[in-house]
Amino acid sequence: MISTDALESKLKALQCHFTWNLEPSKFKLNYLRDALEDIATDKGNVWLGHVYNLQGFIHQKLGSSEEALKFFIRATETFQHFKSSEGPWLMVNFGNLAWLHHLMGEDEKSQDYLSKVEALMSEYPAPPEEELHPQVCAEKAWTLMKFDKEEKLQAAELFQKAVRMEPNNVEWQSSWAILSADSFKAAMKKMTPEVLEKVKSATERDPDNLYVAALYLNAQGAKEKQIRDEAKYLAGKILEKPMHNYCGINLLIKLYRKYLSVDEAVEIADEALMRHPDSRFVKRSAAKCYTKKIFSQEGNPDPRIINKAISLWKEVIDAYPECSLKEKISLADVYRKVDIEKAEQIYRELLEREDLDPVEKQMLYKYYASHLYFDKNETFRSAEYLMMAVKIPEESIYRRLSIA
Repeated sequence: MISTDALESKLKALQCHFTWNLEPSKFKLNYLRDALEDIATDKGNVWLGHVYNLQGFIHQKLGSSEEALKFFIRATETFQHFKSSEGPWLMVNFGNLAWLHHLMGEDEKSQDYLSKVEALMSEYPAPPEEELHPQVCAEKAWTLMKFDKEEKLQAAELFQKAVRMEPNNVEWQSSWAILSADSFKAAMKKMTPEVLEKVKSATERDPDNLYVAALYLNAQGAKEKQIRDEAKYLAGKILEKPMHNYCGINLLIKLYRKYLSVDEAVEIADEALMRHPDSRFVKRSAAKCYTKKIFSQEGNPDPRIINKAISLWKEVIDAYPECSLKEKISLADVYRKVDIEKAEQIYRELLEREDLDPVEKQMLYKYYASHLYFDKNETFRSAEYLMMAVKIPEESIYRRLSIA
């Protein structure tokens, strides 16, 4: 066996989740854990091995090496099932296992996996003038696109490199298109012609990817194109599929709500609920849709819509017990329309929590400040909570909004 120092030196040189400088907050870890659980685990998901790799890393960061090991082994089995052999697609996975066994104090097993990585790197070297093998490059890109702005910029560069090395890989091109469009998510009308063309090309190369299709229709709708017939056709296809983070249902509902009809968006949400009554992901999508309808109405909203939204948010909160802060804030938002004191009670309970990390506190202070300003006309207290959010030295969208 090599010395501990030599082992650690070799581990640090690997390309895997433990060496990619991923230091997410507890809030982000919980969010990612739940989001990854809501990604399809059917055998047709080409990213399934990557999903399990990232899940393993997240569970290790959350303090459970046993759960991490389960997911890393599941990733190994998935890659071997898809490819029917060992190859460069296992480099990251074996690197993760080498790191995990070292962290668990099992250095002999760690060295075994390190040797496997070195053997793969020798058999499948990176192309000339490239630092990473295209398979490693693509997995790193796919992983980084799940994180924040700086990581997403790096992910875009990596996807570009991976596609350049393997231009016929449709899945990489589609993910690159999705990532390129991400910065326009809040303002699709501003999507550049170059990115729009990239998304359009992805729909043509990857016609079974309904998420990309829904993304392209959203961009078309934002540019005031006629999309009703295409949207109806796409709705039929999406509703027939299993519901998950990348099935396109969220984008479809957004498409109808923003560019066609809020009432039709609610109908699609109801149809999805009827077909998938046990899906927590569908319940969350529907709850968001009902909430948007409530706040789009002038005057007093329909009590049935409010009751439905309240009921859905309560079910979503039960389904995401460790990641329900934002959902509880959404529930408070709905109560603002009918019961200010109930909304205030929810906020008071949240403000008493001592387990929130810095970003969660910023989120809570920002939304509570809005509640104080708009619902209770308490301008001074509202400003106090905005300043409390700003004083937390953690860069986030909630801090930026509080500053504004």
